[in-house]
Amino acid sequence: MKIAKIIVLVFGVLLSINPAVAQVPTRDPHTPGYVVATELPDGSNPSPNANGNFIIGPTHNPAPEMTVQANVPQGTIYTITMESKDSKIYSGIARESNTFGTADPTDPAKLVVTTSHPAPYTRHIEVYVPKQYVPGTAAPFIIGTDGPDRDLFTVLNNLIAENKVPVMIAISVGNGSGDAQGSERGLEYDTMSGLYAEFIEKEVLPLAESQCHVKLTTDPAGRATMGGSSGGSCALIMAWYHPELYHRVLTYSGTYINQQWPYDPKTPHGAWEFHEHLIPESQVKPIRIWMEVGDKDLYNPNIMRDNMHDWVLANENMAKVLAAKGYTYQFIFARNARHVDHQVKSQTLPEALEWLWKDYNPAKTTK
Repeated sequence: MKIAKIIVLVFGVLLSINPAVAQVPTRDPHTPGYVVATELPDGSNPSPNANGNFIIGPTHNPAPEMTVQANVPQGTIYTITMESKDSKIYSGIARESNTFGTADPTDPAKLVVTTSHPAPYTRHIEVYVPKQYVPGTAAPFIIGTDGPDRDLFTVLNNLIAENKVPVMIAISVGNGSGDAQGSERGLEYDTMSGLYAEFIEKEVLPLAESQCHVKLTTDPAGRATMGGSSGGSCALIMAWYHPELYHRVLTYSGTYINQQWPYDPKTPHGAWEFHEHLIPESQVKPIRIWMEVGDKDLYNPNIMRDNMHDWVLANENMAKVLAAKGYTYQFIFARNARHVDHQVKSQTLPEALEWLWKDYNPAKTTK
């Protein structure tokens, strides 16, 4: 399912729960308590050599690399289909239509879902192999958690030709359907554990290698993850719980909020724990992270009333704790932008990818 359709479904659920969510406030990046950020000229991006916090917009024109260029070598795109019955890790669940859950009366941060049940799914995956790939060599790669992403493949064609990113493979993995607590997508993306990364490692990557005739590096410096919304928090979850597998993360409107289900007492606030406890209280991990949030991004006080469903605040908090711990990161606050805003992605994705791979040394990726 395309992420735009998922967002529409999410808002349908949220509106049925709390009509006030329709009135998403427009946030000012200079709000007291937010990170100090450099405001850039309208229409520009930060340099791929720069770290820290930046404000862009309100105009978001697509970067030239978002357009197919006739004189640029075009990679090959392979399609893979996976059925839930063939997975040993994710057998499939779904939440009944038009249902959500109820807040635990003893803990407003805990959602009780009683309408989730086993359900099959079909997962669609696309694998991009650049024209410059040399068969038999171990290639760096990026995992996209939001399903087939032709924009990503177009950008990679152009950036590889410009020598701005390594000759890399992209694997765009569809989710198992639904959204949020009680759904297969929610289980995969919002669970604070290494399970999804292990699913990719054990079940997706071997298929990509065998069906697309490629070899993927095992060097974590040559492996990246990316995604938007819960796909974004999932991208960080993959690297956080398995830094031996992934060192690079790119997220749009990351769902660094309280959306984990089933409840886990080790991380009772879900991905909100990243900026609340996990990053501040852990040793620095070898993760390089690019993040974006929009000024009209999601704010959903819903039935939980836990004060942990503000996407803008969550991403601002992420930038704070990453800076305090000394992480290498670039954070974009986009004016005139909504949740996983496609225009913002079209403006920033080439620069984001170039920044993400800036310190990559291909000579080290020989495994």
